[in-house]
Amino acid sequence: MSVYDVWAPTATTVQLHLDGDVLPLEHEAATGWWRAAADLDRGPGHRYGFLVDDGETPLPDPRSRRQPDGVHGLSETWDGDSFDWTDASWTGRQLAGAVIYELHVGTFTPDGTLDSAIAKLPHLVELGVDLVELLPVNGVNGRWNWGYDGVDWFTVTDNYGGPDAYQRFVDAAHAAGLGVVQDVVYNHLGPSGNYLPVFGPYLSSKHANTWGDNVNLDDEGSHEVREFILDNALMWFERFHVDALRLDAVHALVDDSPVHLLQEMGERTAALSAHLSRPLTLIAESDLNDARLVTPRDGGGFGPDHRQGWGLDGQWSDDFHHALHVALTGETNSWYADFASLDSLAKVVTKGFFHDGTWSSFREADHGHPVDARHMPAWRLVVANQNHDQIGNRAVGDRLAATLDDGQLQIAAALTLTSPYTPMLFMGEEWGASTPWQFFTSHPEKELGEATAKGRIAEFAKSGWDESVVPDPQDPQTFEDSKLDWSELGRGRHALLLDAYQQLTALRRAEPELTDPRLGRTSVEHDAEAGWFVMTRGTIRVAVNFGTQEARVDVPASSVLFASDDSIAAGAELVLPPHSVAVVR
Repeated sequence: MSVYDVWAPTATTVQLHLDGDVLPLEHEAATGWWRAAADLDRGPGHRYGFLVDDGETPLPDPRSRRQPDGVHGLSETWDGDSFDWTDASWTGRQLAGAVIYELHVGTFTPDGTLDSAIAKLPHLVELGVDLVELLPVNGVNGRWNWGYDGVDWFTVTDNYGGPDAYQRFVDAAHAAGLGVVQDVVYNHLGPSGNYLPVFGPYLSSKHANTWGDNVNLDDEGSHEVREFILDNALMWFERFHVDALRLDAVHALVDDSPVHLLQEMGERTAALSAHLSRPLTLIAESDLNDARLVTPRDGGGFGPDHRQGWGLDGQWSDDFHHALHVALTGETNSWYADFASLDSLAKVVTKGFFHDGTWSSFREADHGHPVDARHMPAWRLVVANQNHDQIGNRAVGDRLAATLDDGQLQIAAALTLTSPYTPMLFMGEEWGASTPWQFFTSHPEKELGEATAKGRIAEFAKSGWDESVVPDPQDPQTFEDSKLDWSELGRGRHALLLDAYQQLTALRRAEPELTDPRLGRTSVEHDAEAGWFVMTRGTIRVAVNFGTQEARVDVPASSVLFASDDSIAAGAELVLPPHSVAVVR
């Protein structure tokens, strides 16, 4: 297959625009592919595009590996095999027992590049994380973006340094003992620079969603679209050596095919993992509360109706976030309403999901499915007290540190890092970063930028927020304000919180009971009126006082492994100051 081959089954003519020359392509009518002569391959650094039908402007390659002039410009050939990898001895990182750290490259450092992020890897090692998760890095129109408006799925945006910088980052992460998780988006394409429909039936109206037409997984022409997605997924593992993919909003991947795309992706990833002799992990973001996603394919069916599992490795559980957020903040608006009772946190900690077939007032319907707590290892659920969505989709992008005291922030850290699930931290959380993380875009198209800003403001006004406090996503200052301030680390509360996070990650690694994935070995006692909550993990107990008054809890402790307050001591009972937490044996 030539780098200049392209699938365009609906086109009547396709010509290759290569280094200023216009060249013919041979049409394979049976497959819809247009083939280039093998002798046209000239190595890296050549600009090219395709003239489709009567188009006068060459369009970028759907499988482009570089877009140096942006999503509307010509593609450029790239040699992904020329990098001198040093990770030959890397054996990978499994999800079980790991701690994930989620970051956005553009706001993680002042320069906002992959190379500058490399310089911060020692901080992540000292923090005690195992996997570094990058928000989407593929081509997007504009200078900055969260990444979910991407259109060139096979590229790494030059905003971050391009594909060469990405290889350097992964190689450096592996050298530091850190695995890399790449966030990928297969459920929709961004509003600017999406030329896929010109080439073929990449989209379909069969299962239209909130982003418009859906990605075509089961309509006419879907076979090549599925291969397009599957090739992209495997590219990250093979060409870029990543260890895991986080699959965005898989509930929007509606697929009525005999074999769901996610199952097929799981099968191919498992086969590649066997070949490469290292773990390759697929983590789904899903709001379905359905463990079918992570039920092994060879498990003989899932649930009372014996549905076939899709065999992914992990999935996000937002219910953990919601229950903990309400317990800490008291917010009960919108989707938080169902989590008002401390009972919801107790259920989530011991049963995986709060909504497991229960009524959801936000959705106005029964929602979710029960987790088979006897058989499913808890590490398959990824939990967080903050993440890019839960912070950035607040009106002002405020973190927990903006409203909670140091004791409450340590409660959030302790329950996240000692739960039976896979904990994920969001960049800056570990030191209580004072900077917000807001929704930002830089759409060059004036109309699109204005529509984005107006839509964002209207969305929050509908929920009762003062329109004047909602930042304009198109204002460059919104992006600048969202960058981490690394000078905070050694100061005041920031140093205290960082030390707490380091203690807790070290404790998690040192104590086998804290990574034991058997949900049956986790239990909870709590008193909502008094505000105390005790989670038991084998011989270790995590005692929390959410309340504003001192709490005396009947938890005998021979030793204190972690405490947010120096006054907490071992004894016949625990005396917990307001807003405090202790991990004891």
